[in-house]
Amino acid sequence: MKNKLTVISIFITLLIVISGSGVPQKKSSGKERPLNIILFIGDGMGPAQVSAAIAASSNPLIFESFPYSGFAKTSSSDNYITDSAAGGTAMACGVKTRNGMIGMGPDSSVVVSIMELAHKKGLSTGLVSTSAITHATPASFVAHNSGRGNYEDIALDFMKDNIDVFIGGGSDHFNKRKDSIDLTKKLTEQGYDVIYNIEALSKSKSKKIAGLLSGAHMGKPLEDRGGKLEKMTEKAIQTLSKNKNGFILMVEGSQIDFAGHANDLQWNLSEVIDLNNAIVKAIDFAQSSGNTLVVVTADHETGGLILPGGDLETRSVAGKFCSTDHTAVMVPIFSFGPASERFSGIHENTFFFHEFATLLNLK
Repeated sequence: MKNKLTVISIFITLLIVISGSGVPQKKSSGKERPLNIILFIGDGMGPAQVSAAIAASSNPLIFESFPYSGFAKTSSSDNYITDSAAGGTAMACGVKTRNGMIGMGPDSSVVVSIMELAHKKGLSTGLVSTSAITHATPASFVAHNSGRGNYEDIALDFMKDNIDVFIGGGSDHFNKRKDSIDLTKKLTEQGYDVIYNIEALSKSKSKKIAGLLSGAHMGKPLEDRGGKLEKMTEKAIQTLSKNKNGFILMVEGSQIDFAGHANDLQWNLSEVIDLNNAIVKAIDFAQSSGNTLVVVTADHETGGLILPGGDLETRSVAGKFCSTDHTAVMVPIFSFGPASERFSGIHENTFFFHEFATLLNLK
């Protein structure tokens, strides 16, 4: 009986996510191309996490307003269950690789990222993350390394000047290094405004920003991070959108994954809602610009969350985790803006790179 209830719960969750919602949006002709792309990655965010956050939130979440939705398969080249390094590399570079590898193929060959292609074409590029900016997912868009844990080596890849704006944690990997080299001085020499707190970030007028807002990962939204991700996202959009050639931005809600590993439901839901608030800023911009594609997805699900009960009147959700690690369940895709219909259906995680490159005419 328990297994039967679990299957029913998962089936209902999938139906909730795959069904379209109804935000007013002009249907695309299929020939429209965006000038800008904003990709949100909810690290560890599966269908159950989205469903639970929608049920628990006192206000409607932006997820419900996207006109198109679908799913992404998440396996890596060597494992049915991916890690964030291989999952991030698949999305950033269009190649399935081995778990633990950043910006490399399974044979350890360097593979180009969508950010590198965009930068060469004259577009502005940005990364925002609530983890260290050198962590697996954001690193996949800028670095090339056989080991995701080589944070100080990964920080060196940020010196290549392919990313105009990067905001997150991880300052220790730049200015408290084992080699005693202060990379923040080099960033300043390259024209970056190096920033260490959210107040200074809001005041910056630079076209290039290195926001290193904590030594390692940032805090929790229920503690000292509340509202920061939306401010980080808004600042990145504001800065990157000054480029008439367009921009591509990746924003990661990193700690949905952390909460899943910890099997902490309230932390899990607070992270999804925190990401939702950042997505609202992107949708506001997309609606006003009319030329911006917003895509929301995940690299994998974490925790094996199921929803065996709850109460919509009290906004309470009964959730159970069946793992403290990643799972192989497909993750949701939500899309809004020009060419958003191309992201409905079921896709491999490598699909994002190829679609983005085609839509931005980078190939």
